[in-house]
Amino acid sequence: MLNDPLLTTRREDGRDVPLLVWRTVRPLLTVSSGPLGGGLGPRSWVVNATVPMSYDRDDPADHLTDLADQLGLDGPGVGLLTGVDVAEVVARADGGVRVWTTVGLGTPVPAAAPAPVALAERVGTVNIVAYVPARLSAAALVNAVATATEAKVQAIAALGLPGTGTPTDAVTVLCPAEGPEVAYGGPRSAWGAPLARAVHATVTAGGAGTVIPWSDRPAG
Repeated sequence: MLNDPLLTTRREDGRDVPLLVWRTVRPLLTVSSGPLGGGLGPRSWVVNATVPMSYDRDDPADHLTDLADQLGLDGPGVGLLTGVDVAEVVARADGGVRVWTTVGLGTPVPAAAPAPVALAERVGTVNIVAYVPARLSAAALVNAVATATEAKVQAIAALGLPGTGTPTDAVTVLCPAEGPEVAYGGPRSAWGAPLARAVHATVTAGGAGTVIPWSDRPAG
């Protein structure tokens, strides 16, 4: 089981900058596209950290490793970054699946845009963290990432935004490391269907509100 994340802060540049931290009782089998802990394997924690929109470090994995050390997190984990306030995380549950999404859609772009988006235009990030309470096969985990992404794109289209996501979006799917193996994670499968609905609900809810980039907020 993956419980709700802890909302905490770190002090940077005179501000209390928020982080979300998920800790697992035991390692969960995980697939992630995050800058730290990406790929497939057992993971014991997930961090989703707010950074300023001016963030320009070229070593995000090292930065996230330092944050994990400050938080006392042990073992392998997943680290995510976003320019929005992670305190505005949107959570939904559907049929045993749990999803938490931080939604930054300041500049959505089409995935197959004819030219790369300039770095200065990379505003916002959609970070999706999902827990499926069944042991998914490696193929089903990869399929679950595709399912979550399809549901995100469906929500963005319903919001009337001209894009499929942002250049820095990330998806993390976790499941038990033991138990009978489930072969499918597509949108019409037993676990993919509730995953798709929950992701769609979180992106819709998060995208419908006005999300202020962290760098535009007053210092506390």
